[in-house]
Amino acid sequence: MIGMIKRRFDLIEASLGLLVSAPLWAVIAIAIRLEDGGPVFFRQARVGRGGGVFEALKFRSMIANAEAATGPVQAAENDRRVTSVGKLLRATAMDELPQLWNILAGDMSFVGPRPLRPGEVEVRGDGQLVRLDQIPGYNERHGVRPGLTGLTQVYAPRDISRTSKFRLDRLYLRRAGFWLDLRLILLSFWITGRGEWESRNRRM
Repeated sequence: MIGMIKRRFDLIEASLGLLVSAPLWAVIAIAIRLEDGGPVFFRQARVGRGGGVFEALKFRSMIANAEAATGPVQAAENDRRVTSVGKLLRATAMDELPQLWNILAGDMSFVGPRPLRPGEVEVRGDGQLVRLDQIPGYNERHGVRPGLTGLTQVYAPRDISRTSKFRLDRLYLRRAGFWLDLRLILLSFWITGRGEWESRNRRM
């Protein structure tokens, strides 16, 4: 029952979001094309509910073919691959607007754990590579649809370990409900308005 209500809420909000943000899509697309003439959209495989893989859609915020030489590498602070337009998109999370389509399609929800890439690894402080599926809490995350925003996205600084982020994901799974989701959505709008997605550091 709760899942049905959440899904209906997602459908209504995603539909409204697409309608209201339509003018922004045009402006963003033009800005991306004017900067370097590359593609407007970027598609990337992500792990969804039940461990299935789907294709997440985003506005391109990095140079074209940014991972051609390195393979999958998570963006770092002051990453040189990020374009000038991309810096603004990432600070406001506008690069993720196209994921409203993923919500409509049922791949994602408005609120949930952040969708991860298949086979993604974490580099520990000692240089050791650890697969994310070996970190406690990884599998529990896939009991629900991944989210456009969520407890981890709002409260976890970029540089904390995946172990800590997965703890927040599990905390969300235990506390998930309409009012928590609404709070996280409102906080997300606040962060977007302030352009602080790349510099957030909040306490719960």
